[in-house]
Amino acid sequence: MVRFPEAEARKFRGMFVCRRCKKKSRAQILKVLAGKITCRGCGGHVLRPIRKK
Repeated sequence: MVRFPEAEARKFRGMFVCRRCKKKSRAQILKVLAGKITCRGCGGHVLRPIRKK
């Protein structure tokens, strides 16, 4: 399968996953690193980038 940079940017840029409840959300990386973003599901502050397969 061919990978297009534009499609990967739409799918993965700014996507983060909560480590507790595995809910996905889109946010700016600087806000995530500063701890200003909370999870919509559980309210946690521990987020990780989405894994690219």
